[in-house]
Amino acid sequence: MRTLCASTLLAEFFVIGFAGLVAMRLTDHGTATVWTVSGVAMALCLLLCGMLGRPGGVQLGWALQVALIASGFVVPTMFVLGAVFALLWWVSIRVGTTVDRAKAERAAASPPAP
Repeated sequence: MRTLCASTLLAEFFVIGFAGLVAMRLTDHGTATVWTVSGVAMALCLLLCGMLGRPGGVQLGWALQVALIASGFVVPTMFVLGAVFALLWWVSIRVGTTVDRAKAERAAASPPAP
């Protein structure tokens, strides 16, 4: 699960950076404000990659997905991109958990190496 979720978060890192560039052009918010918000969100993406195995990591990832969708109020395209990434997050968790379970079952079924 960690690999798929981390891949989703890394893709979000770049999307948030590009959305920051768009927000600078489309809004009246100052450059410092846009890059502070974008930078915090980008840093959170990277930090969450390391927190996925810890309690609360996945829940913080969901909070990031909600924030990404909400950023559509600043850059309207982010409503769509945020929804796509929320779906990718859900799929990453779902498929990743299934793969982890299958690996554990295979490891339990195989005889120990001599």
